[in-house]
Amino acid sequence: MSDQNHAPTSRSKPPPPGEEEAGATLKLGEFEDVESLTLSEASLVINALMTKRKKDRKDRNETEVLNKTLDYLDAFARFKQKENVEAVERLLSGRKELTKFERAQIGSLCCDTADECKTLIPSLADKISDYDLQELLDEMAKLMSN
Repeated sequence: MSDQNHAPTSRSKPPPPGEEEAGATLKLGEFEDVESLTLSEASLVINALMTKRKKDRKDRNETEVLNKTLDYLDAFARFKQKENVEAVERLLSGRKELTKFERAQIGSLCCDTADECKTLIPSLADKISDYDLQELLDEMAKLMSN
């Protein structure tokens, strides 16, 4: 028997995918500065693309995943009219102290109270006062009823 050091025969274990976390401290990794859309914005974009493809008579390439995504967005997008989606985006983009991800979450969740919002989006805790957040939520609620 020889005492030679051989290379290991097994591969090293790959690192776990993503260390992303949307907790009290946002850790979004490679998605840190990526544009984030609300569900309403995503619905507008996808529906506009589908309408254009249909108009241009291009292969719409509708898959089951696309159809399920559209069903999901139809069910959960809070703002249906383009003008209201744009108004919410203007409201949210004015809050520069919030990350793009946080603004998209606020616009998608449409919480009733600041407390509920901070519970669901813990990273908001020290970024915006309850008063300012409630004011923002109230303005958004007015747009939902239109």
